Amino acid sequence: MFKKILIANRGEIACRIAHTCRRLGIAVAGVHSSADRDALHVDLIGESIEIGGATPAESYLRIDAVIDAARRTGSQAIHPGFGFLAENAVFARTVEAAGLVFIGPTPEVIERLGDKASAKREARAAGVAVLGGSELPSRDAAEVAATVRGLPLPVILKAAAGGGGKGMRVVQQLDGLMEAIEAAMREAKSSFGDAALIVEAFVERGRHIEVQIVGDGHGEVIHLFERECTLQRRHQKVIEEAPAVYLAPALREAMLGDAVRLGQRLRYRGVGTVEFIVQGDSHHFLEVNPRLQVEHPVTEEVTGIDIVEVMLRIAANEGLPLRQSEVQVRGHAIEARVCAEDAAQNFLPSTGELIAVRFPTSGVRVESGVRAGMVVTPYYDSMLAKLIVHAPTREAALDRLSGALGETQVHGVETNCAFLQRLLALPATRDASFHTRLIDEVLAEGGQGTGSAPLERLAAAAAWWLLDARRSSKPFGAWSALDVTGWQMHAGDDRLTPVPALLLRSGGTTHEARFGAVSPESEVTVQIGTERVRLALTASAGSDWRLRIGDCHEVLTIVRSDDTVFVQSGGTAHAIGVTSYLSQVATGRQASGQLRTPMMGMILKTHVEVGERVRAGDVVATMESMKMEMRINADHDGVVRSLSVQPGQMVERGLVVAVVESEGAAE
Repeated sequence: MFKKILIANRGEIACRIAHTCRRLGIAVAGVHSSADRDALHVDLIGESIEIGGATPAESYLRIDAVIDAARRTGSQAIHPGFGFLAENAVFARTVEAAGLVFIGPTPEVIERLGDKASAKREARAAGVAVLGGSELPSRDAAEVAATVRGLPLPVILKAAAGGGGKGMRVVQQLDGLMEAIEAAMREAKSSFGDAALIVEAFVERGRHIEVQIVGDGHGEVIHLFERECTLQRRHQKVIEEAPAVYLAPALREAMLGDAVRLGQRLRYRGVGTVEFIVQGDSHHFLEVNPRLQVEHPVTEEVTGIDIVEVMLRIAANEGLPLRQSEVQVRGHAIEARVCAEDAAQNFLPSTGELIAVRFPTSGVRVESGVRAGMVVTPYYDSMLAKLIVHAPTREAALDRLSGALGETQVHGVETNCAFLQRLLALPATRDASFHTRLIDEVLAEGGQGTGSAPLERLAAAAAWWLLDARRSSKPFGAWSALDVTGWQMHAGDDRLTPVPALLLRSGGTTHEARFGAVSPESEVTVQIGTERVRLALTASAGSDWRLRIGDCHEVLTIVRSDDTVFVQSGGTAHAIGVTSYLSQVATGRQASGQLRTPMMGMILKTHVEVGERVRAGDVVATMESMKMEMRINADHDGVVRSLSVQPGQMVERGLVVAVVESEGAAE
């Protein structure tokens, strides 16, 4: 076994690999970018080399820097994790040429599988059914467009060099084809260093099922059974489970057999995942991921096998550590990916400082790469953590996972926790009648937005703000006395200030808040709009507060980041913007026609020029954050009066991109 390895990755997977290494007595070293200097994986690993700038191209995709880091730390082998260089044959070959061990498949096998078109040819040669589409990858947008036009729609564009939902676009019609191709190529280049695409027939309402295989590199291959990965959004897996449910025994055996046969043909070394799309009783090959998968923990939970340990032992020439007959499935495991994104805003990535982070500690496995005080940047994937549960039955696992999501607290950025809870509660999820388009269809039906926080939560946020202002104000300041608010007006018993004290923003709605006097028992009347709530809010432990309204008592977690108060209880979190009414009056409304960046990121392209007329909905600029593209659109007809950004520019959230003067004002 190795004495020391380098983990060439970041975040939760770097921490996960380090955990197994430490258990086996293997020393570890890591790498990090300039943006990750204070990252959890850097501290957890203990020894880490900074290999470049913030973007993946400047750091985690730099083969020379990773090899140099391995040499400097005295590492014998390199584990690539997933993403970045994990499926890069040039990297694997360079590692071996440097006299190091690549913990994964051979470079030759990665070349045969890392390119999705080549992988389909290998599958076909192994007698595995494949979907129709292009035979070769292409970096020529015109060539890709010609291939699309020669196939029946719908089709899907896929990054040839990687997976994880990056570099994918579904083409339902030919309008906008070139824009879709260019966007997929940019995303593929950013994520994997290669813009090449393949075109494939798109199955709209199938199931995504994958098989975990393990090979010794000499022709012996076994499987660790299958995983269900059907619940996806933007072609990225959201919920994964093992085993797949309601799968006909004959179909399961056929998929397991196909996966093993393909692995045997390749003389596969290490662990890999063979992915299939299933419709009815038929299955077709999609791709092979020649690396560790994000969702590997669910297989570990039902089989009791540490897959990272298996990888290490095979790479150390110890052979397969188990036989097929020893692999058994016990119970059911489900994983949820907690991501920094806003489900109510079409899963817009969210960046910022993590003010508070708390994961459940009982009955759930947590794989995380974040902690309070860290900054979620736009440079990497939005996944913050994975929650994995194991139970005797699927129903029990679903309930346990939903409860774990309710206990999870991540404040400072938007997360998908509440959306995941709603997804787990859907009848189609509970009875496993789901398909790969389920999330898209649910979103199309609407109702997934969080809306405004309930009255009691708004009142609690306002009361907390008042208490916080009183704690931090001067002894005779505007917020300090028991019978005054920020207006220094005597309120009397329950009488309220005639003018609002605060403006609360939640779910796109602004609410005015007024206060009555704070009693010696810390009770206060808060009016939100026209509704009044009499409540008492008292500090508990840490960020927890006890809320009493009448005879109802509950514990809330309340934290603040700048002008946002985060309130959470019972699994539902609300981010409530709070502004002093006086300061809002003083600053006034922002200039009309300003188009601002929705979050931190990089400008990829500007689509207009100053003086150009635009229509509502026209794309003014395209930006990238967390490897996802988003468009900044004009919200009304008018003339572009200023353009403040250029391609390649890093921008903060709220930066003015352009000013579009309305047509009426422009005349």
